[in-house]
Amino acid sequence: MGKTIQLKASDGHEFDAYVAEPAGKPRGLIVVAPEIFGANQHIRGVADGFAADGYLAIAPAFFDRVQRKYETGYTQPDIAAGVEIMKQISLDDALKDVAAAMEYGKAAGKVGIVGYCWGGVIAWVAATRLPGITCSVPYYGGAIPSLADEKPKCPVMFQWGETDASIPLEKAKAVEAAQPGCTHHFYPGGHGFNCDERGSYHAESAKLARERTLAFFAKHLG
Repeated sequence: MGKTIQLKASDGHEFDAYVAEPAGKPRGLIVVAPEIFGANQHIRGVADGFAADGYLAIAPAFFDRVQRKYETGYTQPDIAAGVEIMKQISLDDALKDVAAAMEYGKAAGKVGIVGYCWGGVIAWVAATRLPGITCSVPYYGGAIPSLADEKPKCPVMFQWGETDASIPLEKAKAVEAAQPGCTHHFYPGGHGFNCDERGSYHAESAKLARERTLAFFAKHLG
């Protein structure tokens, strides 16, 4: 359903992005912010899913800033490698890539962003720092508790895992307390519960979270 294109950020950085187009006129644009495993098969499938629901979906390859064409699986060495690359990319640079995706897809209409793991952090700071975001859905972003005092400029719906070892429940609850104007959902799954290629996949949680995400996007994007 999709294709890989090249985009250019405001600082001149050129990077890949996976684009999935809907069958008809887009209901809006959804930027899909990947985990630390790159814009891999799973993330492309997520983008395809949003396109099937009527949205133009774009998944930027943020890791192109360090290692081009990076995508991997979910073993412990893969996780360790992804973390090392993540540490080399500032959130501000990642937001430049989000902005480039928004510019590419601006004809699709209003812009939503959804992110998973590190992408969840990007989805959060996009809501607080980036003009033009209509709504945001961060899934279990590990650094969000340390950024909980930022002020969102649009509606935000957080998706948290109650058994997430990376984000203890009390930290997620602290974000909820700091951001009472946002929507917070808690699921019995752990970190990465949305990814059907990870051992932490929790089908029931993933299904309900996706239904809520789509309803949120329908409300705010059309």
